[in-house]
Amino acid sequence: MVIEELAEYVGAQGRRALPPEVVHYGKRAVIDWFAALFPGTRMSPGTNLVQAHRAELGVGAASVVAHGTTAFPATAAWINGSASHAAEFDDIFRDAVYHPGCPTIAAALALAESRDASGEDFLRAVVAGYEVSTRIGAAIQPAHYRYFHTTGTVGCFGSAAAGALLVSPGDATVAADALATAATFASGLQQAFRSDAMTKALHAGHAAQVGVQAAQAAAAGVNGVHDILEGAAGFGAALCGNPDWTAVTQGLGTDYNVLRITQKNHGCCGHTFAAIDAAIALVREHGIAAEAIESVTVDTYQTALDVTGNATPRTAFEARFSLPYVVAHGILHGAVRLDAFSDARLADAGIRQLMRAVVLRADPGLTAAFPRQRAARVEILLKDGTRHAHFAPYRKGDPEAPLDDATLADKFTELAAPVIGGDAARALLAALWQLDAGSVRALRLAELGRA
Repeated sequence: MVIEELAEYVGAQGRRALPPEVVHYGKRAVIDWFAALFPGTRMSPGTNLVQAHRAELGVGAASVVAHGTTAFPATAAWINGSASHAAEFDDIFRDAVYHPGCPTIAAALALAESRDASGEDFLRAVVAGYEVSTRIGAAIQPAHYRYFHTTGTVGCFGSAAAGALLVSPGDATVAADALATAATFASGLQQAFRSDAMTKALHAGHAAQVGVQAAQAAAAGVNGVHDILEGAAGFGAALCGNPDWTAVTQGLGTDYNVLRITQKNHGCCGHTFAAIDAAIALVREHGIAAEAIESVTVDTYQTALDVTGNATPRTAFEARFSLPYVVAHGILHGAVRLDAFSDARLADAGIRQLMRAVVLRADPGLTAAFPRQRAARVEILLKDGTRHAHFAPYRKGDPEAPLDDATLADKFTELAAPVIGGDAARALLAALWQLDAGSVRALRLAELGRA
């Protein structure tokens, strides 16, 4: 059974050292998760959840990051996981249409702090969660993404694998039961991010919470259904129809997907990135002024239009899922970062005028290549009749054009410093780069944001 094969890997990883390159990429994943988390701690639904669980805070040893308090592991994972998905700066595994960091790292952090785990064990758990969940996610796409939000569904496997490694390192039976139990609680409907509701971010937090609880229960002897993935009424049959599970365990433990993670350069939906990159490249290469533009035509894959085709966004959430908005913003400002979704930018007449010139088209070839390729072609027609076009076959931050360590560090500091201060941000970043040499509690995360 697939669950048992995955669990054997999790058990084995709890007993052996990771290759140095994998350790480094594990640190990159953790640093990038914190970068996404910090701005999310100051916006909904993260702030709402802190208020909702106020009576449960100040207990336990798991940090509610940037709020200067703690909670028991499941609550901390729920809050931190949700907050880390709110600002749309979280990482992506392209083939699975999935954000692995939010559920996996939120769960691993909560349990690592609670159990006073070493940084090395924490990184092993994070990598295990990435490897298990990304493979399951890739096996069920693209059919799964028609109705389901992969971060909410597949994220449960990432958090459960990471959690099992921390609560019972080396125990494949606990890992199997944790994965099997988590599977039956996998949830997250895609309709949740086709509106201005807060639910999308909650999917990541729920997945983190489910993994923590499934791992804790498995360690106490709660068993699960080990054919839950491939069974006739199991995860695959219910959530994608007829998946092929044969490739899920190929290369497991030797060929690491954590080396192939996309890390965001823009603070919005990843389906828009290739178009933003192409539009910014055209403006820079040809010195195009916005007032000279007649039209902007974006050819991309159909799912990008389904998810981000909103031509009239009213709120920051809607703007993050509006291809016309983020492309127009990129042309006018050369980037799409946090300030792109301020009240002033949302009301900016220049952005709104340029949005009306943006034409979206689904390209059959690019649609067929999804999800393994996320490409876009942008053509800008000037008022004098001149045409300029650029094809972006992948996104900046994809494995083909990764953010280097320095850029990743700059992203972390940019997003963390406004929340915890520049000195604290730089100190935490330095500690995260050395995480395998110390303990997770030594990060002193519960003190961040404390009055």
